[in-house]
Amino acid sequence: MASIWEYANPKKFIATTDKLLPWVSALAVVALVSGLIWGFFFTPEDYKQGSTVKIIYLHVPAALMAINAWMMMLVASLVWIVRRHHVSALAARAAAPIGATMTVIALVTGAIWGQPMWGTWWEWDPRLTSFLILFLFYLGYMALWAAIENDDTAADLTSILCLVGSVFALLSRYAVNFWNQGLHQGASLSLDKEEHVNDVYYYPLLVCIAGFILLFVALVFLRTQTEIRARRTRALLARERLGQ
Repeated sequence: MASIWEYANPKKFIATTDKLLPWVSALAVVALVSGLIWGFFFTPEDYKQGSTVKIIYLHVPAALMAINAWMMMLVASLVWIVRRHHVSALAARAAAPIGATMTVIALVTGAIWGQPMWGTWWEWDPRLTSFLILFLFYLGYMALWAAIENDDTAADLTSILCLVGSVFALLSRYAVNFWNQGLHQGASLSLDKEEHVNDVYYYPLLVCIAGFILLFVALVFLRTQTEIRARRTRALLARERLGQ
């Protein structure tokens, strides 16, 4: 465990992620391109949904990453609260815009997918509603960071907000299980082969999910490095002002 906390050192984090970033980025591009081409061009139309089913290759990975990005922010926020490691707080901040973007992609593609299936672009379904609230929490989280000048105070308050928002992240994941009356279908992925999508869609979907995960990791590395450098710049400017 002692070795894990070494990466709380900003210099160590930047040095390590600089080495990993090209590899993770390249793997993300390969997985995304191959998964999307496989899914959109080499899978058949569904007997019920037709070609609309292929939105699964964008919607499901984006929805998974929207939820898991918030879970990553939760873990990073807890590390900040307990250990006061600045890199963890900045990593949570870095992940927020990425998670918000994934949430927008999931909401938009869900509407496009749902319209021909449900006959409406939006329904106040439990999962859809909780997902929309999760997006609002993303916006609130980013706004709170931007509104507070002191980084430590901002990290404290956004960490508390992250704890509260985690309830809606979990609700958006398990809402179908909690409320059976919702229009939203059950999970597309399951350990039970009887429940998840047909294998012809399942395997390219796994590749797309891997691509989205790798893309998220690459963007978090890059944005966290940017946040660290921005924090250093603010600290240097503050020292200069004090010196004057």
